[in-house]
Amino acid sequence: MKLLLRTALTAALFAGTLAGGYAGGTDEVVAQPRHVASGAASYYGKRFHGRTTANGERFNMNSMTAAHRTLPFGTKVKVTNRRNGKSVVVRINDRGPFHGKRIIDLSQGAASRIGMISSGTASVSLDVL
Repeated sequence: MKLLLRTALTAALFAGTLAGGYAGGTDEVVAQPRHVASGAASYYGKRFHGRTTANGERFNMNSMTAAHRTLPFGTKVKVTNRRNGKSVVVRINDRGPFHGKRIIDLSQGAASRIGMISSGTASVSLDVL
């Protein structure tokens, strides 16, 4: 019986090391941010507040959301204003921007956090989290 228990315990410990952890605890795998793009960002607010976004939810201009042409809905993106270094994490919930060569449209709330309200646009870098 002792041999059977020892074998079972050894197998459990071995399985835990193969999975990247050890018995009695887990190691969480944390993905590193992945740089996606750099370019111009713009924002949208009152005109679209309350309208339905491309993923079906109502747009809230004060939320931390954004529109991107290709990233999947629900993707979390860290947007950094390259002029002042301020960053915000937004969730993609809409499609766009459809103006010029802009790479992302932020909600007014997110744009405010990174200091781009007065200019209307900003040079930003995007990192997928």
